[in-house]
Amino acid sequence: MAQAKKPAAKKPAAKPAPATAVVEQIAEAPAPAAPVDTWVFKDRLYEITSGRKPLAFTLPTVHSARTPLLYFDETVGYNRELRYATNQRTPFVDEQEGTATLGRIVFRDGILRVPKENVVLQKLLSLYHPYTLQGRIMEYKPEQIAESETDWIELELEAMTVAKAMDIDEAEAILRAQYGSAQVSNASSKELKRDLLILARNQPGLFLDLANDDNVMLRNIGIKATETGILTLSQDQRTFTYASNGRKLLTVPFNEHPYSALAAYFKTDEGMEVLRAVEKQL
Repeated sequence: MAQAKKPAAKKPAAKPAPATAVVEQIAEAPAPAAPVDTWVFKDRLYEITSGRKPLAFTLPTVHSARTPLLYFDETVGYNRELRYATNQRTPFVDEQEGTATLGRIVFRDGILRVPKENVVLQKLLSLYHPYTLQGRIMEYKPEQIAESETDWIELELEAMTVAKAMDIDEAEAILRAQYGSAQVSNASSKELKRDLLILARNQPGLFLDLANDDNVMLRNIGIKATETGILTLSQDQRTFTYASNGRKLLTVPFNEHPYSALAAYFKTDEGMEVLRAVEKQL
């Protein structure tokens, strides 16, 4: 009699591998870098900016209702009280420690020299004092003054060079735009050249703006055409007509200068034909 086969033994199920705990590492934000103090240690000179400079002028050194001595600090978002104390390392009251020995700030003949050792007073006068922020006193900075004067001289030289090379018609146009027709119409060419050079020397920025403005020349042509009888401007300053036949040329828009409107008209296709015809008659 055949024996029955025994069922195959089941293999034990594999044990699941133990779960590995996942540790999430959170990177810490780097601490903000401490502000770098770039203050330069040197002797400094301060001066009163107004024309009147008394023999002795005393600045307020302590906050009061009559003379507020506050500085709005954007890093903290509020006004901080100022006080000049000779035995403290900061002009801010909330940073001062112990008893404060108050100091005086006196300008003699409009100036005050502060040695490099008195950093607290220098920072108070250069950065925080209300009189500094109002522009009533300022630190004398020869480098900035030299840079500003150099820029002005270069601008003046550029304007004088352009004025020297400019012809009489262009000079007349610029002077007429600046001073009006009454001063220009009867002036000789030498007078026009002299006045142009004076304008370029005294107001170089304005002169160069006028020299680069196309409308200045076109306005001058329109004024000369009216003065010589080629065109006519009505008494109400609203209509340009041809003097020869009375035909209307242009109606000036409301609230616009008549010769500015005429200059703009000269730039149109129709106006360019009129401009060429006018220039031939001048």
